[in-house]
Amino acid sequence: MLLRMSTLFLRTLREDPVDADVPSHRLLVRAGYIRRAAPGIYTWLPLGLRVLRAVERIVRDEMDAAGAQELLFPALLPREPYDASGRWAEYGESIFRLKDRKGADYLLGPTHEEMFTLAVKDLYSSYKDLPLSIYQIQNKYRDEARPRAGILRGREFLMKDSYSFDLDDAGLQRSYDTHRAAYVRIFDRLGLQYVIVAAMSGAMGGSASEEFLAPAVNGEDTYVRCSTCDYAANVEAVRVPAPGALAWDDAPAAHVEDTPDTPTIESLVALLNDQHPRQDRPWTAADTLKNVVVVLRHPDGRREPLVIGVPGDREVDGKRLEAQVEPASVEAFTEADFAANPLLVKGYIGPQALGAASASKLRYLVDPRVADGTAWVTGANEPGHHVLGLVAGRDFTADGTIEAAEVRAGDACPSCGAALESARGIEMGHIFQLGRKYADALGLKVLDENGKRITVTMGSYGIGVSRAVAAIAESCHDDLGLVWPRAVAPADVHVVAAGKDEQVLAAAEQLASDLEAAGIAVLLDDRPKVSPGVKFKDSELIGVPTIVVVGRGLAEGVVEVKDRASGQRRDVALVDGVPTLLDLVRG
Repeated sequence: MLLRMSTLFLRTLREDPVDADVPSHRLLVRAGYIRRAAPGIYTWLPLGLRVLRAVERIVRDEMDAAGAQELLFPALLPREPYDASGRWAEYGESIFRLKDRKGADYLLGPTHEEMFTLAVKDLYSSYKDLPLSIYQIQNKYRDEARPRAGILRGREFLMKDSYSFDLDDAGLQRSYDTHRAAYVRIFDRLGLQYVIVAAMSGAMGGSASEEFLAPAVNGEDTYVRCSTCDYAANVEAVRVPAPGALAWDDAPAAHVEDTPDTPTIESLVALLNDQHPRQDRPWTAADTLKNVVVVLRHPDGRREPLVIGVPGDREVDGKRLEAQVEPASVEAFTEADFAANPLLVKGYIGPQALGAASASKLRYLVDPRVADGTAWVTGANEPGHHVLGLVAGRDFTADGTIEAAEVRAGDACPSCGAALESARGIEMGHIFQLGRKYADALGLKVLDENGKRITVTMGSYGIGVSRAVAAIAESCHDDLGLVWPRAVAPADVHVVAAGKDEQVLAAAEQLASDLEAAGIAVLLDDRPKVSPGVKFKDSELIGVPTIVVVGRGLAEGVVEVKDRASGQRRDVALVDGVPTLLDLVRG
């Protein structure tokens, strides 16, 4: 049916919304695609819904072609399956919980592993039933502490989640490969640039996982790619090549020095070079060991102090740390926490007082670079004092290692040793080899060929359908507005009646009707009391890939055809309009 702007439920805005901090959020609101209902919750207006459904259609096409079958679970879910998997507690404050009138606990589904697992358990019991892949496209709910960036990080979002069920790990690998190939086809059809990177499984559990990221300067994910080999990974999944243990037989004894007024790494390095110069080279921040204290908040509410030792030229990356300690969350170590732990001297914390076996009893984890035999300058646990030449393994022992230090461009590739390049991206899809975590928790077993009950192995595969709309908008816009790829645009052609002359309106109406009859989706700007200038601005803002202006050229029997992406314009004879535009749209 022809979309007429004279009756379309649409209002475009000239000013950016005050709460919008990324291009997709600004433009989707201004162009009338979405409207804020509450923090992190958005209404999809008619044009936005057309784009959302186009993305959904592409996802559904490829999932069906890959042999997956669609179903639909409720969004309102009972507590019991999530108790069985442990995630009712693990999710903590990040899920919406509610009670019915009888006092029973429910949640709004943040993800549906448990429900998929139980559905298969209820209906299938034999090896003959497998392999199986099933999926849904369903709203998800997460109580984001800081929803931001419009529909990129909201509390309600549309997601495709699918699950594979196999008898063994070889079958899981085949299902994983099938889904991976389907994802490549989906993102190719959406017209998105993307990279595939190794990722952390996080709270999902399982072994191998990969993310599909759309490169974007505003992306929340940082990833690295090798400049030489094919290594690519989300920084959360990067594994630092650890140096081998060094002999410390010839290492001089550690010694404490007066280092007044050096609570920062920069001030410490300056004092070392001034008062304790090295013979071989100047001291740098990389020679120091910085001990950072945080608090882990466990799902049961327990608070656990954790000390992390990293080279002084690195910061602790919050996202890397959170990925390592899930399902616990990370909180700041407060002044009250320091008061409760008097062995920690703020600004001068040293590893001699740390570790589960120490007097402080505080768990101490170090960066892999802090290998046995490496020597460090670090706090002496006294105000205004540091210890020089403290050797790991000889003078202190950590409780383990943790991958929490920031990863930077130029770091060595874990695969080949060449320099890494860093970029930011938006997570579009994530695929996991879950294994048997949920099948074990919920008792999903089938009989094998020999009549023996075996645990099914699972894969999990997600795509952010609503997030894809925002990711496309992030990469497909210019100073004037949105520039949709044709595969997801709300219409193929935007016909603008540029004038109040009845002949102009009639010609635009006829052209739009003829295009619609030929199978081309048309947005017709037939607003009678709107100036051509406003119509032109709206056509640029809305971003349909082809704009046709019916206006002054009509006296010569021509219309103007403009390519929204390139800005190129050309005059086309009105009588040739339909075949020309058909070739353009379908070519």
